[in-house]
Amino acid sequence: MFVNGPRLAPIQLDNYKPLREVVFESLREAIIQGRLRPGERLMEAQLAEELGVSRTPVREAIRKLELEGFVAMLPRKGAYVAGISLKDIVDVFEIRAALEVLAAGLAAERITEEELDQMERYLLKAAEASSDADLGTFVEVDTGFHELIYKASRNQRLFQIVTLLQEQVQRFRTVSLSQPGRQKDAIHEHRQIIDAIAERNVELAQALAKEHIENAEQSMLQSLKEVDLT
Repeated sequence: MFVNGPRLAPIQLDNYKPLREVVFESLREAIIQGRLRPGERLMEAQLAEELGVSRTPVREAIRKLELEGFVAMLPRKGAYVAGISLKDIVDVFEIRAALEVLAAGLAAERITEEELDQMERYLLKAAEASSDADLGTFVEVDTGFHELIYKASRNQRLFQIVTLLQEQVQRFRTVSLSQPGRQKDAIHEHRQIIDAIAERNVELAQALAKEHIENAEQSMLQSLKEVDLT
């Protein structure tokens, strides 16, 4: 259901970032990709050993993850990966649907030919990743596709608002796209959105964007039924 691979990899030191920030990003990515599962207890000593660091940056990273909603602290029990509730899903997808509709409509009016070409390249990459059963790459390409639509809207404020929601969207995106058949459907939906934007058909682009997000939400909800993510 989630990205395959080792749970955590040893930290590669980055001279441009504090160690606590690198550890935070590593743990957050593991949660988003499902390598650290909802409800899983986060043991500082174990995580520090897997990452090849001391417990101090792990402790600081867990605190920051709690502030961002990725970790829940339970009295006398410790830190756990936060579950995904039905309310979380509904709230995030309501906001995302509204933003995607707005962005697609603006993109239909303002997109450049170069950006349209880039959309086509994303579509090809998505098909390759799906064929290779490479969920990680597919998620990355899907993310790029949607970011390009926001960029093409030429609305910087809109892009900034989306960025604030990005981490939660990314976590849901990975789960949704892991559902059988969802990648194929997403590629088809992206194809339709590209065509509508290329034709400068604002209303159609908006309608297709709304349908696409609604379908992604249904896929996410199906995952919630099949696996206890809460």
